Amino acid sequence: MTDLLSFPNPVNEKAARVVAAGVVLLSLAALLPGLTWLAAPIAAGFLLRVASGPRFSPLGLLATRLIAPRLGPARLVPGPPKRFAQAIGATLSTAAALAYLGFGAAGPARLLLALIVIAASLESVFALCLGCMLFGQLMRAGIIPADVCLACNDVGLRYRQNG
Repeated sequence: MTDLLSFPNPVNEKAARVVAAGVVLLSLAALLPGLTWLAAPIAAGFLLRVASGPRFSPLGLLATRLIAPRLGPARLVPGPPKRFAQAIGATLSTAAALAYLGFGAAGPARLLLALIVIAASLESVFALCLGCMLFGQLMRAGIIPADVCLACNDVGLRYRQNG
């Protein structure tokens, strides 16, 4: 069971950016009138990726097995910050789904989806992962222990890994 619910480490940044692009497209669609219900499948995708990386996520599988391999050699980055970023997306999208489907609150749901569009756009277009940046800040503050991500804690490990 532990293997099924594990997150890859390291992660192919190209695949992560493809997933982010898919999230942008789905979230933009969910912002259209009558499609806010799409927050629920967006949340399910995030929850699946938090639980097991791309293993059970249709978007994750599309990115890792079909699209990213065609983008050239993998660019490996630490997995724990990416999982943390997926957890933030899961929180925002779940809150959006609950707001809309549970309470009929389309405005707050769309606001949360817009935040996802912004963050996922930064990741997909510029490789700027806001969740990863927050993860690093929490590590520096001692809130996330150093042993959670050894590569994050020792920058030299990252360069030797991608060398």
